[in-house]
Amino acid sequence: MNKSKNDKAWALVFEHHHILERLANNERITISSGEINNFREARLMTKFDHRSQLPQLFIEHNLSILPTSRGTYEIGPFETFCDFDKDEIDVTPIEFPVFLESIDYRDITNESMAINCAFASKILHDFTKEEHLYPTVCGRMGSSLFDFTIQSKLGSFNVNVENSQIEIDGGYEGDESLSLIEAKNYISDDFLIRQLYYPYRLWSNKIQKRVRPIFLTYSNGIFHLREYEFTDPMLYNSVRLVKHKKYAVQEGAINMEIIQNILNDIQIAEEPELPFPQADSFARVINLCELLKQKGFISKDDITQNYDFDHRQTDYYSNAGKYLGLIDIVRENEQIGCSLTERGIHIFSLPIIDRQLEFVKLILAHEVFRNTLKLYFDKGNVPTKDEVVEIMYDSKLYNIDSEHTYRRRASTVVSWINWILELME
Repeated sequence: MNKSKNDKAWALVFEHHHILERLANNERITISSGEINNFREARLMTKFDHRSQLPQLFIEHNLSILPTSRGTYEIGPFETFCDFDKDEIDVTPIEFPVFLESIDYRDITNESMAINCAFASKILHDFTKEEHLYPTVCGRMGSSLFDFTIQSKLGSFNVNVENSQIEIDGGYEGDESLSLIEAKNYISDDFLIRQLYYPYRLWSNKIQKRVRPIFLTYSNGIFHLREYEFTDPMLYNSVRLVKHKKYAVQEGAINMEIIQNILNDIQIAEEPELPFPQADSFARVINLCELLKQKGFISKDDITQNYDFDHRQTDYYSNAGKYLGLIDIVRENEQIGCSLTERGIHIFSLPIIDRQLEFVKLILAHEVFRNTLKLYFDKGNVPTKDEVVEIMYDSKLYNIDSEHTYRRRASTVVSWINWILELME
């Protein structure tokens, strides 16, 4: 396995400070940014928004790291992340104010724009059930002084926090509550509880109103809001999902007839000499393309380090985009990475409904996916993995040579077909 710069630097930190030996003796490990800077810049060494971004030594020994002040951190065997729910929910259509010219909900390129769109379109008002909402707090600030308990494999730890730096993407106060929003413009499997907990503790100590931690994710035209609560304010791990809801600006509808017409009319493309896709979330294929549209080029290392992908997933999803003709794998400044193809750039300039239909065409132009969806319409339910494997055997696929590989790739086929079916109203 290729080790990242963070992996190599943390290995040196662990060796120099005898961290594993001290943890084995039940010692508390406090380390300063100055001590980390001796090996690599602390800012780069301590930013982990998802489990997948943790250095290898942390993963192997079930460790995590938390800031306790401006410049000190605690390392220990505690659980700092929370998995997102996997429940599928319907999307609520909303209207966007047509008179606004300075913000385009079809071209949201950062978290601030996503929050502004959610506010302007009254998504935040609907979700919080607050009739009057006002933007009040945002940006970087100190956490003030508080302590809390965090769970670990070895029991509970008490942690003291003194003026650690926090950042609030958006704070909106209404008659009854203050909503503190953490926003991301990419899809992930989990989140760092600290991003909700530290702001929650700061503002719970400052005001009398209820403080509501809200996580907002924006991708492919969908705003997904999740509200959490801490059932025990003193316990970091007492985070619980209260409710969640998805919203999208109404642009039109995709029905079964439209999908069937594409299926009947599509010209089958010659199967490329590329690995058959192994990327079970088509929404994440789209999201990777969205990020490339915003940035132009992203190295594979940056994809792995800055978004919720491990090294293998970075390859799987970039290769899936290449298979569909959306992504080019290129070298830039001595780094291998990804950029959108001309076709990809064109598709991501389209209105969202038109964009979805182009994705459907790209998928169904491949024989396995077309025949799988055709079987769905013939039998009335999604084909099984065994049925998909039979369809794959009948197609000339590149570089699949075992039953196990066929079945893994069949999961992707079923998942992408389900994504198409979910588009239909």
